[in-house]
Amino acid sequence: MKSEFNKSWNSSKQPRKQVKFRANAPNHIKRTFMGATLDKPLRTKYGMRNIEVRKGDEVKIMRGKFKGKQGKVGSVDVKHTRIQIDGLQRAKKGGEKVETYFHPSNVKIIVLNIDDRKRMKRSKVRVEEKVEEKKEVKTETKEKKE
Repeated sequence: MKSEFNKSWNSSKQPRKQVKFRANAPNHIKRTFMGATLDKPLRTKYGMRNIEVRKGDEVKIMRGKFKGKQGKVGSVDVKHTRIQIDGLQRAKKGGEKVETYFHPSNVKIIVLNIDDRKRMKRSKVRVEEKVEEKKEVKTETKEKKE
């Protein structure tokens, strides 16, 4: 497999080409593959269906052995497209406990970590705030002119 990445590549029906695209993508593009769906109340609040998972988000597992369990995201592995959730471990054959990793598509975000303003820039709430700010600035400038 060549290690070239073509950003302008559209798509292909062939799974081998899709796998190649994802495997050879640089980390700033792989970050977009880390998207998880939002819970219903968060969808209506922020006007988005999904968002990239970050450390500190609270998630609920929707698929697999741990279905229905909740926890905080402990670490995010962009290189391997997986997340680790605090408190969820599996036992090895010898009885040793190891961290369990999940694909972001198998979890649902229940509580968002909104410390970072940049993360929420595409939400409808942020867009509406910007529109209101622009209206306020325009009315202030009109009042100053008069």
